[in-house]
Amino acid sequence: MNVILLDNVENLGNIGDLVSVKPGYGRNFLLPTGKAALATRANIAEIEARRAELEKAAADEQAAARARAELVSGMELVIPANVGAEGKLFGSVGPVDIAEAFAKVGVDVARSEIRMPEGPIHEVGDFPVGLHLHADVNVEVTVKVVADE
Repeated sequence: MNVILLDNVENLGNIGDLVSVKPGYGRNFLLPTGKAALATRANIAEIEARRAELEKAAADEQAAARARAELVSGMELVIPANVGAEGKLFGSVGPVDIAEAFAKVGVDVARSEIRMPEGPIHEVGDFPVGLHLHADVNVEVTVKVVADE
């Protein structure tokens, strides 16, 4: 399936690129989210005419993501959790808990923007957690898990 990208898509291409994707990816993700349009002659001409407008919108999104990254850069979140005798948690601290901790300090971070490649946290301590705020904007924060009192 050939589509024209209306937004920068990580590991696929930039605005205005003509790419070939699997039909399911195009039908179920790219087209419904507005990240791409079918590659017809009419759509190609329309995208070329709107290219500057689309690039400006993408630049604005990236600038907003960079502003959010500066806000959270170097931030340390403290998350209290139920802890056993050996420092192991009863349960775990995952993306939902981290998103709630960001909301408590007044920072808007979606659960889907939180990257935890090693999985949820199961013990007390300081852990680096990545935030993927935009295709080109990644920032790391420290999550400090402490014993709940």
